[in-house]
Amino acid sequence: MKALVTLCGMTVLALSFAGCNPAPPPAPDTHDADVKAISDVEAEMLKDWAAKDADKLAANYADNALLMTPGGDPVHGKEAIHNVAKQMVADPALSLTFQSSTVEVAKSGDIGYTQGSYKMTMTNPATHKAMDDHGSYVTTYRKQADGAWRAVADISTSEVPPMPPPKKK
Repeated sequence: MKALVTLCGMTVLALSFAGCNPAPPPAPDTHDADVKAISDVEAEMLKDWAAKDADKLAANYADNALLMTPGGDPVHGKEAIHNVAKQMVADPALSLTFQSSTVEVAKSGDIGYTQGSYKMTMTNPATHKAMDDHGSYVTTYRKQADGAWRAVADISTSEVPPMPPPKKK
């Protein structure tokens, strides 16, 4: 009986101490700041495309990022993305603009995405003449350990029909 009373007393005492330690405050809501940060990254990317700066373009991607463009193979990793960007910006006809219509961040605050449309002019490798393209894109961003947002998956789809294959003679 004495053991039961001691056990009950210890339980009441433990619960009392537990009640004295309030629950930690909820994490601050950074949604609006995160949406702005991602929007700012895309605004910088637009400037980097206009400046044809492959180094700055690649810096917006995480080390393990994926880039998928119409008609091209998937590109894995920041270094490979840098190489693609370097080739693209070497094209004198290149012009790329894009505008997000959606910027969203998960409640957790560590992942977000943008969705929008793009317009691009580049040199057609077959005809060596400037060609126009337009379409849609989705870019997924992840907040890095330093708090910076970096693209981890960047996928675009063209709305321009593909060129027909060459006619057989």
